[in-house]
Amino acid sequence: MSPIRVRRLGPADVAALRVLNALFAEAFGDRETYAAEPPSDAWLAGLLGREHIVVLVAEQDREIVGGLVAYVFDKIERMRREIYIYDLAVAEAHRRRGAATALIAHLRGIAAARGAWVVFVQADHGDDPAIALYRGLGNQEEVLHFDIPVGPARA
Repeated sequence: MSPIRVRRLGPADVAALRVLNALFAEAFGDRETYAAEPPSDAWLAGLLGREHIVVLVAEQDREIVGGLVAYVFDKIERMRREIYIYDLAVAEAHRRRGAATALIAHLRGIAAARGAWVVFVQADHGDDPAIALYRGLGNQEEVLHFDIPVGPARA
């Protein structure tokens, strides 16, 4: 078995992004979000060309075994950036072999090059493997997360 290789996807990697979305659907048990209404190739290529959207895949023996999607936020209070890991998953058969750690390590290098001061991520209560991974890499904060529905603007 070859070592895990991490690479950033670009506009020419739409097929790889579709494989990653299928992996996310399986790993998160959420086919409705990740597979029900796939975007067009042009939409995905456009996203993969944006500097503030980082899509990484972990490959082993030419197979995508994991990946992450992160977003770069430019801050207004200081000349710095933050990077938020929105999605991170590894295929079940490839877990606990260093893929997630390799993905985050690669992202940390991108963060340093982009002038980010922190990479942050959320984990759900009960997702013990993710919590253990993140505790091993950084400091835990207790926060509340709220989903606010979209509606018409108020005057």
